[in-house]
Amino acid sequence: MTSIDWVNAYTDGACKGNPGPGGWGVLLVYKGQRKELYGGEGNTTNNRMELRAVIEALKSLKRPAHIHIHTDSQYVHKGISEWLAGWKRKGWKTADGKPVKNQDLWLVLDELSSQHQVKWEWVKGHAGHPGNEEADRLANQGVASL
Repeated sequence: MTSIDWVNAYTDGACKGNPGPGGWGVLLVYKGQRKELYGGEGNTTNNRMELRAVIEALKSLKRPAHIHIHTDSQYVHKGISEWLAGWKRKGWKTADGKPVKNQDLWLVLDELSSQHQVKWEWVKGHAGHPGNEEADRLANQGVASL
């Protein structure tokens, strides 16, 4: 039996005002090696930055991989694990018939996640979780980079 090496991705988004300037951050850990990613946008929302963090984590992978995504965003976690299938089935409408917000990013995330074996985990934000705290620092660095 072979063991599978998982990439751990700790992701977070930040926004100074909602909407306002925002940033995303990712800490990738694989076999003890760390890689930090961050970026920002001038006028965005917190939910968009949370989605961008996960998208950027997946985009950074050079080939199909096993990736364990740790997010403190209920929006991202529930969106990918509970709501996405229904949105697609209903033509990208919510349960009350309204258009899905951030559909452009959900489409990208859906496509990217289909290329990998993804394990999704929600973690409580600002609760001392080391990977989440690093991702938060990187997301704020993304805002500061604007």
